[in-house]
Amino acid sequence: MRQSSNAGKVKSEIRYVIVSADLAGQRIDNFLITHLKGVPKSRIYRILRKGEVRVNKKRIVASYRLIEGDSIRLPPLFLDEKAKHIPPSKDTVALLTDRILYEDENILIINKPSGMSVHAGSTVRVGIIEALRHRYPQFPNLELAHRLDSETSGCLVLAKKKRILRELHSLLREGKVVKVYWALTAGKWKDSELRVSYPLHKNYRDDGKHVVEVRDGGKSALTVFHTIKSFKREAALMEVKLFTGRTHQIRVHAKHQGHPIAGDDRYGDPEFNKQVRKLGLKRMFLHAKSIDFTLPSLLQRIKVEAPLDPELKAAIQAFETRCS
Repeated sequence: MRQSSNAGKVKSEIRYVIVSADLAGQRIDNFLITHLKGVPKSRIYRILRKGEVRVNKKRIVASYRLIEGDSIRLPPLFLDEKAKHIPPSKDTVALLTDRILYEDENILIINKPSGMSVHAGSTVRVGIIEALRHRYPQFPNLELAHRLDSETSGCLVLAKKKRILRELHSLLREGKVVKVYWALTAGKWKDSELRVSYPLHKNYRDDGKHVVEVRDGGKSALTVFHTIKSFKREAALMEVKLFTGRTHQIRVHAKHQGHPIAGDDRYGDPEFNKQVRKLGLKRMFLHAKSIDFTLPSLLQRIKVEAPLDPELKAAIQAFETRCS
């Protein structure tokens, strides 16, 4: 007997949401992704295209920005039954506390551990944001200003107040946040390969997971690489600056240039990954090394650097020894 694909799900009723001042300015697709937890992004974009989501009784496109007072109609959907709330372990909270790089009354910046998701999901009961909200009950509006892949470590910015979150999102959209990454990549880069401006297209699969590829007609993306150190022709430690914030941008651009990132199981080279595992690297070598921005409302510049984890330092040392 064929099992229903909606097993373990509950069907919601038609719902209406009135946009508050705090939500104003947000794109409708981003609102739905946040509001409809457990619904695959492919399904969210499908109901937008079909007009099942209405704003003020009208069809809208995914890029529509919400206005205070808008009435959003959400259609009936099969949603995952909510998992029981499980508080984070003391060890998880202690780990994140130890990795705080900067904190004031508005901003929190941590050195995100590799292997920890920023959000809870269908297979992740507690993410970084849930653990930190548990640690900071006095800041109920604590929210991520941006995201990092689960495998990526380094500077992760959170806002304690909605006003500051909106300001950070504006800075990110306007390219006024300087983000620098370090990556260990395969091979030796040529000068002609360092500036990468290929457009990126995100494909959603039916299971909600996605893969990003270089494709004409995709979203514009600019990544600039700089060689910190080459290990003969085997590998290179690269500084990477992002001028756009596309999903998996560094990983896909590095792969497209023929220099995939060490330990990248999705876009990497299996033989290179096998080589770095033998040298002791058990994770992807992509680290958000620093972040630099100024909050206009406070005339406050914040620049933070995240030290490399011991495993990344050991990988560099291993290549230095190997190629000396």
